[in-house]
Amino acid sequence: MLESLNISNYALIDKVEIEFHPGLNIITGETGAGKSIMLGALNLLLGGRADSKAVRHADTKSVIEASFTVDDYQSLKQFCLDNDIEWDDERCILRREISPTGRSRAFINDSPVPLSKLEAVGCRLIDIHSQHQNQLLAREDFQLQVIDSLAGNSELLGVHAARFESFRRALHTYKVTKARFKKTRDDEEYTRYQLDQLNDLRLGDPNEQTELEQRREVLENLTVIKSELNTVLDSLFSGGHNALDLIATAQASCEELASLLPPDEQIVKRLEAAYIDLKDVAETVSAVDSSLMADPAELEDIERRLSDIYAMEQRHKVDSTAELIELRNKLATRLDALDGADETLASLEKEARRARDLAKESAAELTASRIKAAEALAAELVEKARPLGMKNLVCEIAVQPADLSARGADSVNMRFAFNKNQTPIPVSGAASGGEISRLMLTLKSIIAQRMELPAIIFDEVDTGVSGDVALRMGRMMADISRSLQVIAITHLPQVAAMGAHHYKVYKTDTDLSTYTAVEALSPERRINELALMLSGNPDDEAARGVACALLNNTPS
Repeated sequence: MLESLNISNYALIDKVEIEFHPGLNIITGETGAGKSIMLGALNLLLGGRADSKAVRHADTKSVIEASFTVDDYQSLKQFCLDNDIEWDDERCILRREISPTGRSRAFINDSPVPLSKLEAVGCRLIDIHSQHQNQLLAREDFQLQVIDSLAGNSELLGVHAARFESFRRALHTYKVTKARFKKTRDDEEYTRYQLDQLNDLRLGDPNEQTELEQRREVLENLTVIKSELNTVLDSLFSGGHNALDLIATAQASCEELASLLPPDEQIVKRLEAAYIDLKDVAETVSAVDSSLMADPAELEDIERRLSDIYAMEQRHKVDSTAELIELRNKLATRLDALDGADETLASLEKEARRARDLAKESAAELTASRIKAAEALAAELVEKARPLGMKNLVCEIAVQPADLSARGADSVNMRFAFNKNQTPIPVSGAASGGEISRLMLTLKSIIAQRMELPAIIFDEVDTGVSGDVALRMGRMMADISRSLQVIAITHLPQVAAMGAHHYKVYKTDTDLSTYTAVEALSPERRINELALMLSGNPDDEAARGVACALLNNTPS
């Protein structure tokens, strides 16, 4: 349940701290006192849009915090664990902070979270039902949701949604593959022409182009290269004063002077090693020089081959031999696939049909459960709504075939008649605002026992009714509060008297400003408030007597 609500620096509220209780909690107050401000603050905990204009004092932030008891709320616990949201087994605290600049921050159990996660958790903790939400009753998606809730279809809906998604993916794969095969067939002649050209090029080595370009560069610069190589060879061993001869001369002289040289330096051996290394270098360079022979025919062949490769790359808008080989392989694979296209399409179509049949099977189960739930709901809705001043109510709920979707293959159409001999029609054209309010309250009372929500808020859903009907609506809210916590904002004393706890919202003035405050009413103050609601005068003895009678007749 909603355990406490703390609001600070928000609109007309400086600071409000309210502790709520199990059962039916009543909130009353004059129009404009600030009841809607409290709801606006609560809506921020459900992901509502933040506005810097709501920050009362520009030097500090607005803070809205609600604490909920969540003992044994396993589905919410699992949701939070699955979504990496901080969890406490006893209490869940939601907080929203709005800076004077309009920047908003959200927290769950003191851990910062994205607004989407605050909304997801908040909607699982409290349902705020206001007058404008009565229009939901005319929407087919809401009607379907009500039927599924009463039928207990949550698990089956999960199974069906997974099956429908499998069918959707299988159908998509089949259609995409079929379109690809069709395009390949349409382009088959041209594709074979392209492949033949690439095959004629006889590409094998992905690095062929690079190697040919390197060889061409050598052949084109052969004269310069051989000149440089001859310079190297002359310097090493073939020139008049080459390095090898000079080292040999130095080595011979050092051998003559061996007795004078430091023995530890091994100068003679080091000269010998240098001679061997330089001789090896000279032989390697000589081999390279011998291998470089001018061959005009080879250069022509290389130029011709590179020209063919460049032309093919330009035609296919690629930059390398490797990309041409990849393209050739793709074209070959595409044409090879045509040979087994019929078998492939038949297999994919069979898979899509099998997935569709499974989805239809679970959709049929949903339809059966919805028809049963719709019949039960229509009867129960009439039975529970008639005491609310709708004695001629007729309700027809039709579960009709619809296109297969993730929600099944049904649409729900609720039709109502409120007068004798009237043909049931959709609620949007059949009911007044007060009648729709009573229908929605009745629906909430029916599904309350199946709701796992800790709390529900009714915001003036009793607008447009009075007298005995108002009394019965109050008793219905009290009945709902036996299954979950109910917070009702009302202007009707008949409803207010039904509450186990009563809060008054009012405005008060200081020398500098007006602000909204909330007071938990004592038994005596409750009588004053009810008398005020009845007659406009809390001291009116007759009104006080009626107030006492209303409180004494409150069901326990």
